[in-house]
Amino acid sequence: MPPFRYTVTGCWIYYCVGLMVFLVAPGDAGCEDVGFCCTGRDPSCISKGWRADRSYGTCYCDQACTFTLDCCHDYELACPAVSCVVSEWSAWSGCAEPCRATVRMRSRQVLQEPQNGGEPCLHVEEHAGCAEYKDHPRQCSKSLVPALITTGGYGNARKKRDIPVKNDDVAGYCVQFQLTSMTPGCQRSVGPHTRWMHYLREGHKVCVECQPPALAAGQRHCSGDGEEEESGRQSLQWQAVGNPRCRGVWRRFGRLDSCSCPTVHSFLFI
Repeated sequence: MPPFRYTVTGCWIYYCVGLMVFLVAPGDAGCEDVGFCCTGRDPSCISKGWRADRSYGTCYCDQACTFTLDCCHDYELACPAVSCVVSEWSAWSGCAEPCRATVRMRSRQVLQEPQNGGEPCLHVEEHAGCAEYKDHPRQCSKSLVPALITTGGYGNARKKRDIPVKNDDVAGYCVQFQLTSMTPGCQRSVGPHTRWMHYLREGHKVCVECQPPALAAGQRHCSGDGEEEESGRQSLQWQAVGNPRCRGVWRRFGRLDSCSCPTVHSFLFI
């Protein structure tokens, strides 16, 4: 009997040792052994060994394994998370365009891209509103003053009242613009005297007439018509008479001898 018990005991010892070798040996396999650390979800980024959930089998070394819970046991050690690193902000740029409300920008550089589920990069550009005119006193002095406009029908009433014209040697003329931006207040105008403002639309071309009564003493052109500007088709400001909330920006196309726009798109300098 003793030899038999010894034999059985010996068998159990060999069996247990063999089982431990079988269970422990494959546990060494993982991301470090295969040298994998992949971004996103990569089906080919695999190894065979223990998973983080203590099950054994195929395990992954990609970034998505932290969400699918099938990472190899050594993923966090072999593929540590690296967060994004950015530089300091640059100085603010100048305004995108002089003599008008526009934007300025600053930026920063990405020094270290995020890896293995690290914190992503925050925005690398910032924009802010600005208006630059101190460096351009000659260029901006007139373009910052909005042109005052009203409906073209006012010109007929002006003629009927026989308003005296001091500049007899100056003929009237027309300037064509394209409306590039405007405030919502134009469409919210109420009352018969502001109804003409409802026809103002971004993108439309309009004609604005300069009649001699609108000329200031010694001037040969209406204020705000862009005649003295050197930049050609530049953006200028306008303001509707009778509604301070109706204003905007238009781009000058050029001077015409006479206005040829439809009646609803014909206006008058004041």
